[in-house]
Amino acid sequence: MTLTFYYDVGSPNAYLAWKALSVTPDVTLDLKPVLIGGLFKTANNQPPWQAFSGVPTKMSYMMVEIQRFARDYGLSAFKMNPHFPVNTLLSMRVATAAMADGVHDQVAPLLFTAMWEDGLNLADPEVIMTLLSDNDLDGAALVAKASDPATKQALADATQACADRGAFGLPAWFTPDDQLYFGKDCVWMMHPEKSALLPS
Repeated sequence: MTLTFYYDVGSPNAYLAWKALSVTPDVTLDLKPVLIGGLFKTANNQPPWQAFSGVPTKMSYMMVEIQRFARDYGLSAFKMNPHFPVNTLLSMRVATAAMADGVHDQVAPLLFTAMWEDGLNLADPEVIMTLLSDNDLDGAALVAKASDPATKQALADATQACADRGAFGLPAWFTPDDQLYFGKDCVWMMHPEKSALLPS
């Protein structure tokens, strides 16, 4: 089964779902970069850290739940990025440029890992250039291409297309029969043996 997986590397839940689904038997991910801020705006939604800023106990619980998920799925390399929340406009434009250049399958994992395992500041173009160049990619060219009007429009179009399919936040993915699944809490539905983690 191939899942169309919409992501923004600024979302820790997108990283966690990506990692868990990537090792789910009989599942293949078709990664699609979108801009989470644009998706929130289109759907009249807000990021949790903004929507629940006045509910500190909920914010604390969300962090507990993130750590539980990482533990239960064996994602020991995960750690919160010290720069969070990170402006990912450049990162997602770079990912979009990588799609056009046919290297997205290499770039997306590098960006996710840099953000949620290595704690890098992906709002800094020099950081992104170095990351890509150190992994045998043309970092300077991809960062430069991120500024092209065609790249900017492609990311905007992809974000709108994601919203048009009914997504309102990330991670969001669609099954081949166009069923929407939202959030890392739905990962177990793609990975039946994990259902034992749910309360009976």
